[in-house]
Amino acid sequence: MHCLISPRKLLIFFWIAILALCLIFFHIESKAQTKIDLTDPEQNLESFIKTRAALDGSQVVFWWTGSIHSFIAGEKSRHLFDFEGYNIARAKKVDQGYLLLTREASFYKDPQSGKILEQWENPFTKKTVSVIHVWNDPVNQKLFLDGNYGTFHIPTTESGDDIYWNLEIFLKYPSPLPREQYPLYSNSDEYQAGELFQYYTKRSQLEDASLQSVPCQISWTRISPWLPWMEMENRAGYLIYHCRGKKLSEGFQSLPLHIRRYIEDHHPEFQTAPDEFTEPNETSWTYFKKLMQQRKQ
Repeated sequence: MHCLISPRKLLIFFWIAILALCLIFFHIESKAQTKIDLTDPEQNLESFIKTRAALDGSQVVFWWTGSIHSFIAGEKSRHLFDFEGYNIARAKKVDQGYLLLTREASFYKDPQSGKILEQWENPFTKKTVSVIHVWNDPVNQKLFLDGNYGTFHIPTTESGDDIYWNLEIFLKYPSPLPREQYPLYSNSDEYQAGELFQYYTKRSQLEDASLQSVPCQISWTRISPWLPWMEMENRAGYLIYHCRGKKLSEGFQSLPLHIRRYIEDHHPEFQTAPDEFTEPNETSWTYFKKLMQQRKQ
């Protein structure tokens, strides 16, 4: 007995095969079109905005936690504080690139209890001092394709689907708290520090055109002078911050409850990112100087 396939059925099978091949071709072509080249400045910038913020201008929160140690030549380091905070940001598209509009708050905590400190006994001076937390508003950046430091490019390292963004920022400028005017709170006429960031994300997510923002984990190391409120005068030494964290999927509401309550009780404006670009940026040193000037009035 012979099974014969009618010409009509053969024609149907033929067109189904053609359609399947077309779908495979267009799928491969679509994938090729979304592949990013991080050596290209424009794609590097767009991909970093997806990592650091969101292309559509929606709010993004990065949370971190870690520890702060003293570092003095010839002395054993001390675990002085635990540290926890966040940055709330939005990216605003402009002709030159993006404006990153942010404010951030961070809190010095007791290493044993984990509670946010209000007073602290300085183990070096044996004095009890008032703790001044980080209330930096704003912390804005101009992320332009052609900026003050040349063509935009943030270095990356890749391993499989993993992408690691690397930022090494070394600062050196006249201190807002010169020694002659603030001898109790400053150990130098210059502010010098290092901020070392790593952002960890996935190439497959950066290449997904449906995503305006991608999941991201971070690590952050900071080397800085003693904080002004520690009242260390001109004692030699530094602070080492070592923190890790991530982008929170639900923004401000994803922050730990004790952080949200502290913000709501002290500075509720830190629940949202700025809407407009303003200068200059706030730092712990400029914020401390403002507090000192208010006390003198």
